[in-house]
Amino acid sequence: MKKTDLENLVLEDGANIAVVGGGPSGSFFTYFALEFADRYGLDINIDIFEAKDFCCAGPAGCNHCGGIISESLIQTLSTEGIVLPSNVIRRGIDSYTMHVEQGTTVIETPLQEQRIASVFRGFGPRGSVVDHFDSFDNFLLKLCVEKGANKIVDRVNDVSRVPDGVLLKTKSAFEKKYDLVVSAVGLNKQTYALFNNVCSSFVPPKTTKTYISEIYLDPEIIDEYFGNSMHVFLLKLPSIKFGALIPKGEYVTLVLLGSDINRTVVSKFLSSKAVKSCFPPGTDIEKLIPCQCFPSINVQGAKSAYDDRVIIIGDTSSSKLYKNGIGAAYITAKAAAKSAIFNGISFKQFRKHYQPVCNMLDSDNTVGKFIFFATGIIQNSAILKKGVLSLVISEQNKERPQRRMSAVLWDTFTGSAPYKDIFYRFINPKLLFGFLWHSFASLFKDNSRNSV
Repeated sequence: MKKTDLENLVLEDGANIAVVGGGPSGSFFTYFALEFADRYGLDINIDIFEAKDFCCAGPAGCNHCGGIISESLIQTLSTEGIVLPSNVIRRGIDSYTMHVEQGTTVIETPLQEQRIASVFRGFGPRGSVVDHFDSFDNFLLKLCVEKGANKIVDRVNDVSRVPDGVLLKTKSAFEKKYDLVVSAVGLNKQTYALFNNVCSSFVPPKTTKTYISEIYLDPEIIDEYFGNSMHVFLLKLPSIKFGALIPKGEYVTLVLLGSDINRTVVSKFLSSKAVKSCFPPGTDIEKLIPCQCFPSINVQGAKSAYDDRVIIIGDTSSSKLYKNGIGAAYITAKAAAKSAIFNGISFKQFRKHYQPVCNMLDSDNTVGKFIFFATGIIQNSAILKKGVLSLVISEQNKERPQRRMSAVLWDTFTGSAPYKDIFYRFINPKLLFGFLWHSFASLFKDNSRNSV
């Protein structure tokens, strides 16, 4: 490690890097840091600290995620040399089935390809039987080990500054000085405190509670009632902005996104007519749930998620509002790795080369908040929901480029496109006119029925 002043810290041959957290953000950072270092002719050593076993079923291997990977991210990862094997993908999703109180319609993938993948971040829910499948997180970790990283199964419990480095200690009394420490721990408040010692200006992100559970069903029932379609719900229920049922192997993952979701909200969702219609008659859904949790999600990015020799990535830094946390992990991790290898590891260099990427995500999320505000207005209006439903149904008979509302909803559900892109497409005059026309027509039909 060479240091000429506090603003010019760079990695040299033999540098040691600690990555705390072996989820997607930690693995992506490791993968790209090793890749960039190889191109740059730099010899580095990376230790990944992860206490969880992603080959283990249930909470011990769970990373609290809905497990949907958008088609755009799958394409991007493929160009980076990260190709998802078939034993990681639990089911390919080729359509969305949108449910509102007024009816249901199917939205097909815009490009006629099964490129959305449903995966488990850990091995699977409590009670899953070991078979030929692998978890997404374990696949990424193995990829990093194959590239030369050292995986350490341990929990970090102390991080402190020492001359020319950062000292890291673990629960099992492991101790080592590192030239760079990368925090990829997710939304873990206990770990926030650890990194406050070495990143004093860090302000954690704002979060809210969401809900995830796994519903066990016979595979034949899943094929009959869900097929390769992800079921999305835009219902007039308090706190819920978005609900989804995602088929995966012998399970259907339920994801509810919104503001401070609790058990009462979950029960109202599960008892709704639209949700019950997705299951065989008489199904007691709550009795089929072996695993459930109320994880936090990032709704406003952190501030100053870096310092000299320290950088914070993934959900703890900036994410994508209500969507595509794996995609945001990829974006922030790659930016951090690029900055560390090519530009340096000082506060100044991270602010110059890493912060703009976080700013981009945060700026896009500002537009996303407006989109979900507008979606909330539609969710609370029977007429507007009928307009959306009628427009989407009519679009299914058109050529794919003309399915404007369907494409907007597809990208909103999947997180496949930036919110700014979705917003500009939504305010397209042709789309707005079609939406208002179908909403007006629905109102006219209702008035006609009432007058009979």
